[in-house]
Amino acid sequence: MARLTAARKPPVLHRFEDGSFLSRIGTAEVRIIECEITIATTAGRTRGVYRLATTLLDHRAHPAFELVKLYHERWEVESAYFAIKKSMLGRRVLRARTMAGIAQEVYSLLTVYQVIRIAIAIATGTGTVPDADPDRASFTIALQAARDQVVQAAGVIADTVIDLVGVIGQAVLDQPMPTRGTSLHAPIRKVRIWHCGSATRSPRPRPTTARSC
Repeated sequence: MARLTAARKPPVLHRFEDGSFLSRIGTAEVRIIECEITIATTAGRTRGVYRLATTLLDHRAHPAFELVKLYHERWEVESAYFAIKKSMLGRRVLRARTMAGIAQEVYSLLTVYQVIRIAIAIATGTGTVPDADPDRASFTIALQAARDQVVQAAGVIADTVIDLVGVIGQAVLDQPMPTRGTSLHAPIRKVRIWHCGSATRSPRPRPTTARSC
């Protein structure tokens, strides 16, 4: 499945019940799904129409709305890149000047990223908050909570119980991101997404304690 440019106007060969339609690109038969995306952030809302092409032609086995959701989920990997480049590095380049140093720095970043993600997963999966949604967990909030623990030297005394996951997890649960919602309208599938985490989205407001995504 791929997104088509706005300039491409594929012909409508047959319209399906779910709003998608059969078309042809070159010699290949494809199914076109049009969806209106609404992104809501603290800076306001922006809308755009996406036109997706897929070779999955059976609209009953692969409903248009389900494919739109999968397309969005696939691109959530961009949130991971954004978290590392923007939230962790602050858009700075790596400082190392040797291959060994670069490798060490990259592995360090990935290790810290993974540890924070594990803390988020534990917090949203323990059942402390009913129906906690991992998609609403803010990596920025979790990262700042972890930094605060380091800056404040929390848990450095030998007989102190160290509960970094609890501190990070509680911060994430206390400040969830807006709920991601969806609504359907044929023939264009409208998908409203509340989510922070790309360079084009406004960052979440910083909380009052020492501190989109």
